Amino acid sequence: MRAPYPRILRSAAAIAILAVALGPLSACGTVSRIKGTEDGASTEKEARQIAPDDPLARPTQVGWTSARASRCDFIFNPEQLRANFLGSEQAMGRSPEEMQKIEKAYDYTRESVLATINDNPSYCNKERTDAIRLDLNRYLAGDYSPKARMAR
Repeated sequence: MRAPYPRILRSAAAIAILAVALGPLSACGTVSRIKGTEDGASTEKEARQIAPDDPLARPTQVGWTSARASRCDFIFNPEQLRANFLGSEQAMGRSPEEMQKIEKAYDYTRESVLATINDNPSYCNKERTDAIRLDLNRYLAGDYSPKARMAR
């Protein structure tokens, strides 16, 4: 009687190779699946220009500020800011569907903006860091109103 292990190992290896080969292809559509007009901002310009009455203005601007503050080496805990913000949204009685959109908008904006500003060595100028500091301090104090500073 032959042991079934060689067949199982071959199958597992084939699945692993297939997953590795298809991984980059599946990522190609990720941004288009995630990003929509209601799902956050992919650039600083989009985050800056979101209308305050947009239902996702708050998560977009808080995520934007978190990305900017991280890029400029502000001392704060981005994960704690995210948790506090999402907790405040939950406390407002948001539905699970709304919470998913809010969370997705926050995460998408933070990651996208950070990726677009990360390689700019002159990004953290005085005017910009002053604006970031004001917004970050408001958010850390629990004021998540959508009025982020427009400093360039």
